[in-house]
Amino acid sequence: MVTNEATVSPFRFLQLLADEQRWRLLQELARSDRKVSELTELVGRPQNLVSYHLASLRDAGIVSARRSSADRRDTYYRMDMRRCADSLCGVGPALQPGLRLDAVDPRTLDEHRPRRRPSVPFLCTGNSARSQMAEALLEHHSRGTIRARSAGSHPKPLHPNAVRVMAEGGIDISTRTSKHMDRFREMRFDRVITLCDKVREICPQFPGAAVTAHWSMPDPASEGEADETSYPAFRRTAEEIESRIPFLIGELMLRTERRPG
Repeated sequence: MVTNEATVSPFRFLQLLADEQRWRLLQELARSDRKVSELTELVGRPQNLVSYHLASLRDAGIVSARRSSADRRDTYYRMDMRRCADSLCGVGPALQPGLRLDAVDPRTLDEHRPRRRPSVPFLCTGNSARSQMAEALLEHHSRGTIRARSAGSHPKPLHPNAVRVMAEGGIDISTRTSKHMDRFREMRFDRVITLCDKVREICPQFPGAAVTAHWSMPDPASEGEADETSYPAFRRTAEEIESRIPFLIGELMLRTERRPG
């Protein structure tokens, strides 16, 4: 994952957010990774203007871009949630040390457990790595308050590097099996998340009002046939998923907190 490591001053960060068009772009990217064509339609602005604002956000390290693995001509833009949260938390103390805003930590939401457990399926092609790791990480970090599932369009055996990466973090997925996403087609979910650019194009409709979001991530197994060759890609994939999970947990728990079971 390519990320701009330059530090953005609190004043500059507020300037970026103060522009209405950049604010709307960030709102959309907070929900899902998007292509420029999608953002153009969503915010109702011409492509050259959207690209200009995306460049500003990329220069600040708040947004990054990655080529689509489904169509190399397309690019997906994603919001760096952790960097944005850190920048927001830095604004208050920069103005006055007492104005501290702590980032959302899902562990502090135990006292606000929702009446029912939100549910989320993660979908990719093989259900052998990305979606399995996402399922395990969401279960682990939500401490059972969210029901996670995973499946694939063309299931294949669990990749040993996915098992290895999770085991290094204290999570055992060695006994899990791959599943076809048709298995969950009739189930109701609060959020459906695709992790594969190809699967996003064929994601089935699920009952109810489930929100579909996309996290654009290349298949780590494509980095090399040998386990040792591809292992660093599995580690990067796990780290990227883990960086998104706390924000997903916070949103799901707060949204379902007051809904009837």
